[in-house]
Amino acid sequence: MNILEQLEKIAVIPVIAIEDASDAVPLASALTKGGLACAEITFRTKAGRDAIKNIADNYKDCLVGAGTILTVDQARDAHDAGAKFIVSPGLNLDVLKWCNENNILHIPGCVTPTEMTLAFNNGAKIVKIFPAESIGGLKYIKSVASVFPLKFMPTGGISESNLEEYLTYEKVCACGGTWLAKKDMIANKEWDKIEDNCKRAVNIINKCRKV
Repeated sequence: MNILEQLEKIAVIPVIAIEDASDAVPLASALTKGGLACAEITFRTKAGRDAIKNIADNYKDCLVGAGTILTVDQARDAHDAGAKFIVSPGLNLDVLKWCNENNILHIPGCVTPTEMTLAFNNGAKIVKIFPAESIGGLKYIKSVASVFPLKFMPTGGISESNLEEYLTYEKVCACGGTWLAKKDMIANKEWDKIEDNCKRAVNIINKCRKV
């Protein structure tokens, strides 16, 4: 099973901004116990790279990727740390090209049909729709998805309340889940709360995907 297939099976990808890399392994444990053995660790914090490395080295049951990747140098750094997939908030063709050349799944952020066309023509198989709810949510995704042979990962404004709506659409590969493990939950080491959030998301996934 390739990385894209693994992400589609997981269906909800926890998006994590972590301030202390020492929290990465207990976080990965909480996510995995909750049924979501995956984490997109963003490069928005100084601890991002080390958090990825800690999970990759010490918690191999958790599929770890890097988010908020803006440059090729960041993509290379994240991959060297152990990231199995790369996510960007926007479309950077240099990053997409580098990931393709190194056989790394890259999920570029797109909003417009022009960006989606460029992403597809440069080898993307999946794009991140960000910020999903702000630009029209599932209604917008459906309006553009029919003309692109792409999978979609909406992120931004997705929550427990609207997750089912997104996951029932067949071209949505997975959703980015920023609500599952927020910064304050991690800082306060609320591992049980994070685990419970994941379990509730898994219940919705199972209902939608009939796993």
